[in-house]
Amino acid sequence: MGRKKSVMSEQLKYEIARDLGVDQIVSQHGWGEVSSRDCGNIVRRAIERAEMNVSSPK
Repeated sequence: MGRKKSVMSEQLKYEIARDLGVDQIVSQHGWGEVSSRDCGNIVRRAIERAEMNVSSPK
């Protein structure tokens, strides 16, 4: 079975990782070395951004 397509773009993941200060871990060791807590924080921040985009008037 193939891998699922990522819902979050790589660019967004790296941007949020940079905001949270874990971008060095990602660039040196890959996403597998990012702690579960930091991954959860990345997801939480992505959800917050998505909710802001949905609720903001266009």
